[in-house]
Amino acid sequence: MTDLSVPPVDAPDSPATARLLAEAAGRIDAPDVVLAMSRGGVRTVHTGGSAEPGPVARERLHYELGSASKPFAGLLLARLVAQGRVRYEDRAADLLAPGFPVHPAVRRITLRHLLTHTSGLPGLPADFYPQAVPRWSSDPYGNYPADRVVRAFLRARPRHRPGTRWHYSNFAVSVLGHTLAAATGTPWEVLLHQQVLAPLGLEATLLRPGPDSTDATGHRRDGTPLPALDTGGFTAAGALRSTPLDLLTFLEAHVEGAELRDPTLAAALTEVTRPVLRRGWRHAHTHTLTWFQHPTPYGPVLFHAGATLGQQAFLGFRPGTGLTVVATATRRVHRADTFVATAYGLLTETR
Repeated sequence: MTDLSVPPVDAPDSPATARLLAEAAGRIDAPDVVLAMSRGGVRTVHTGGSAEPGPVARERLHYELGSASKPFAGLLLARLVAQGRVRYEDRAADLLAPGFPVHPAVRRITLRHLLTHTSGLPGLPADFYPQAVPRWSSDPYGNYPADRVVRAFLRARPRHRPGTRWHYSNFAVSVLGHTLAAATGTPWEVLLHQQVLAPLGLEATLLRPGPDSTDATGHRRDGTPLPALDTGGFTAAGALRSTPLDLLTFLEAHVEGAELRDPTLAAALTEVTRPVLRRGWRHAHTHTLTWFQHPTPYGPVLFHAGATLGQQAFLGFRPGTGLTVVATATRRVHRADTFVATAYGLLTETR
């Protein structure tokens, strides 16, 4: 990512930071772009893009997070564990369908395996693709509801023993969401709101489209607008919509010294920043329960990106320095896309 690096700056509230964000936004080709940075509660936000601004300011629109929804699922699990309502080592099949006959490998899959992508499950169920391919560019998930996700899990035949290999899986995190709903007797949307969104004051973070004119419109690579994404039964893996301002609030809660609206979240917030596994060549890749973690000269950074059919999001923070970065864009990802590299550079190269 060195070809897209950004020059270091000293403080996110300085004029240099505003210029930095404006220069970075200029490298992202999308109808709507928002780059936001904070440290010590002081925020700098830059908005731009090739489209004309709408009636709602870009930083107050709801953007589809895609896989950047997963840190919210991770924080929810950590909080339920801290409350003693579930354990990381609880077996998902036992909570979802007690006594139902499943493959021995499925029986061994725990909540931790599902969240950390070590369950042995594929990225998506095998029977997902026949119904999705005809609608791949418009609505691949909408016809695959929650009960079908659960059935696919209960009849799965994992290729690898749980806990032995890392393989990124929207399927697994979606199963985690349905498992937590079953274990608590609470719908996922209600559970997430009660345990994470409300305690953090995230009033503009939603699991479905918001009121008229408040949702950002995604676009194909050619600029064609797209309807709002329907994630079907894969809610926990990618259904959230949020504003950049709410996302800053979410990230700010994770950094050292954060003043929490609900102090009972402190244990869970600490837990999700703790490294739990290493993978890859020479174990170079480090992960917490829900974040990717990389070293930098300024301390470790934790981050997660997400993409939907027509939008992208990036969330990242440095726990020790209090730096947080949010980026959103309303164009589908493509091979020459600079979005993630630019946002990552803001996170890793700012003093």
